Amino acid sequence: MPARYFYGWNVVAATFVMAMLSFGLGFYGLTVVVAVLQSLHGWSASAVSAPITAYYVAGALLTTRMGHLYERFGPRAMVAGGAIAMAVGLGALGVVARPWQLYPAFLVMSIGWGAMSGAAINIVVAPWFVRRRGLAVSIAFNGATLGGVIVTPGLILLVDALGFASALVTAALVLALTLPAVALAVMRRDPAELGLGPDGDPVPAVAGPGPRSVQRNGALRTWRFWSVSAPFALGLAAQVGVLTHLVALVAPALGSGGAARAVSTTTAAAVIGRLATGVVVDRLNRRLVASATLAVQIVGVGLLAWPRSAAGVYLGCVLFGLGVGNLTTLPGLILAVEWPRERFAVLIGLVVGINQLTFAFGPTLVGLLHDWSGNYGPGLMACATLQAIAATIVLLGPGRARTSGA
Repeated sequence: MPARYFYGWNVVAATFVMAMLSFGLGFYGLTVVVAVLQSLHGWSASAVSAPITAYYVAGALLTTRMGHLYERFGPRAMVAGGAIAMAVGLGALGVVARPWQLYPAFLVMSIGWGAMSGAAINIVVAPWFVRRRGLAVSIAFNGATLGGVIVTPGLILLVDALGFASALVTAALVLALTLPAVALAVMRRDPAELGLGPDGDPVPAVAGPGPRSVQRNGALRTWRFWSVSAPFALGLAAQVGVLTHLVALVAPALGSGGAARAVSTTTAAAVIGRLATGVVVDRLNRRLVASATLAVQIVGVGLLAWPRSAAGVYLGCVLFGLGVGNLTTLPGLILAVEWPRERFAVLIGLVVGINQLTFAFGPTLVGLLHDWSGNYGPGLMACATLQAIAATIVLLGPGRARTSGA
């Protein structure tokens, strides 16, 4: 008898769409916003960048509470509300006239970012899968990567065709109309609503989760938690630092057209790396996979730090890109096999919040070292050092379960 189709894959598809729009407009799309604001108003880079740091910090603080909020209100309300908040803030960015006005606009946007970033992807998808969770989460997270491939270039075309303010209002309307409809039509809290267990199996008997404060505070006092949180916070700080400066870094060697191709190469490698990892990670030690991913990125960063040829730059982009998606996917996959299922939503919110709070300062680290030295070499070596520390720490965790079936 052929296996019955499992509704969880519909949830993965809906989460893919959520990630594509939220990351395409709320993460990668900020590059477009920064460039246009500087061009239109003549504002300095620091005047535009400081509100973005505030945006990431506020989103990180909200993310630490996302597990509780998703449990209380469910994914339909959270995604719909987050989409509307991000749309309101995005539309407001098009009409700001003073630098200080960026702060309230970005703070409203941060509500949507906190509700629909990496923690939300894990929280929505994880209850539906155990055996194929690695693949399911990887597919959903590829929506975030494709946001940089599809949504952000689309925003550039809209700005050229309609002007900055009209383009942002149009993008905001697409966001506000699409995601609430997708969330209300498809998303559910968990398979138990359909009388099923994870992967479509019979409903398992699960003990109660206990008080959330005990879950959260107890985890924060354990090395097992910090051996996941700390390495990915350091690795992502390095990664976001490199990504933010990637165009400026490679343009001298490749030119503006080559820089665009380098970014596309990095993004394409991120899609391939995440999908390839998703296919095999459920059968491997996930901490070892994380360490190997960071090691590959270190080699790529080394090639980018002192480029000797165009081919070396592109190879560096490929090696660095292979890990870009995995560093956001793997924390949830490690938590899923090392902690009880009922504690996952709270813990992933904490981990992603800590990660985002840390990576908000990655671009500043690279920029300051560049200004001090006159080139990107020291900044990228600092990023490689952070990744080497992260690759070591993640291997020092207890690693209680090797695979999802262990």
